[in-house]
Amino acid sequence: MDLFSYNQGPHSDTPLAERLRPQTLEDILGQEKIFRPGSVLRDLIQKDQVPSLILWGPPGCGKTTFAHVLAKTTKKEFVSLNAIATGAKELREECMRAQDRRRMHQIGTVLFVDEIHRLNKAQQDVLLPFVEKGDIVLLGATTENPSFEVNSALLSRSRLVVFESLDGAAMDRILEKATHNLDVASHDIFSDDARFALVHIASGDARRLLNFVDQIVQVFKSDHDNRFPLSIEELKKILDHVPLYHDKSADAHYDTISAFIKSIRGSDADAGLYYLARLLEGGEDPIFIARRLVVLASEDIGNADPRALSIAISGMQAVQLIGLPEAAINLAQVVTYLACSPKSNASYAGLRAAQAEVKRSGLLKIPLDIRNAPTKMMKNLDYGMGYQYAHDSERGWTDQKFLPADIDGKKFFEPSDHGYEKKMKEYLAWLKRK
Repeated sequence: MDLFSYNQGPHSDTPLAERLRPQTLEDILGQEKIFRPGSVLRDLIQKDQVPSLILWGPPGCGKTTFAHVLAKTTKKEFVSLNAIATGAKELREECMRAQDRRRMHQIGTVLFVDEIHRLNKAQQDVLLPFVEKGDIVLLGATTENPSFEVNSALLSRSRLVVFESLDGAAMDRILEKATHNLDVASHDIFSDDARFALVHIASGDARRLLNFVDQIVQVFKSDHDNRFPLSIEELKKILDHVPLYHDKSADAHYDTISAFIKSIRGSDADAGLYYLARLLEGGEDPIFIARRLVVLASEDIGNADPRALSIAISGMQAVQLIGLPEAAINLAQVVTYLACSPKSNASYAGLRAAQAEVKRSGLLKIPLDIRNAPTKMMKNLDYGMGYQYAHDSERGWTDQKFLPADIDGKKFFEPSDHGYEKKMKEYLAWLKRK
């Protein structure tokens, strides 16, 4: 029996999240922007003209619930598959049945594929011709970025619907519904602080919140220690340690790392510490975080503060030596130092410019006067002839040409006016002053 095949009503042992699953579009909380009256998608649903859709959003935000509601409202045949348990053969057979249904009985088919990102390219390709011909209306749900996980051809023939993580107000209403369904009063279960904390621990995931509430109410109904209404401390004891949602292979990973790096680059130490805390709470590898900080020290600070790289490397070594939880303190020190350092990407930009030149012009001839001449034959070929030893000059500098003749005078590195690079700029100007 799949998700949509029961109509007998919820049983007592049905999980709370399933018992409270919305039955109409009006019941879906937190996605009003998508399903508001008068919206294009809502009008299409009411006319039973829904096109192929890719539903993208974090866990517990209503993607599968929307499919459940659509299954009850459409006059088309509704078929539900989970990508984890489905192979190319089963997909093709289901699509062929839909094709026959359409040709012989003029009945369309909505094919819901949960976790569509789990289908490999070949499996996704099976769906493409049936979507193109209109044999199926594809409904694909995914927590992963469709740009990376759904074939571009399939994506281009579908409409993308972005589901947002549920906000605090929506989660609070869901919590109230849950306690009412369980015949308890929310104020008997939670203090205001504990209620606020639980909503935020659930991180916008309604299913997660409902599982927590179910677990807590079970404790409440058998409580003999008068712990209720719960304080934050008692709440944490019941839930034990619950990590934040942070899938290290999914968008939560890339979005949080992106925000982390950009906050430090933008000299916001507070935001840097906040995203560091989220990464650590979500179970991110501290060595990965430390390595990213080492890269940032050169890419975004560079010679504006040459100490930044040393501090980042020392931080990484400290993490390797100490490990969590104490290594979080080392990471915090590095984050705050880098965030408060002067910024320059001149070295990084210079490298990229030099790489682009090498790709453009190839292996240009190195000037003879700066070539190595370890043998007599090389010396006879004028290798090293005319080289000017910089330390022999008064300023430790000569006007010798070091770049290949074809790109002589080309500039790759332009020191900024930030931090130590300003002194570097002044020093270079002094060297070349007549």
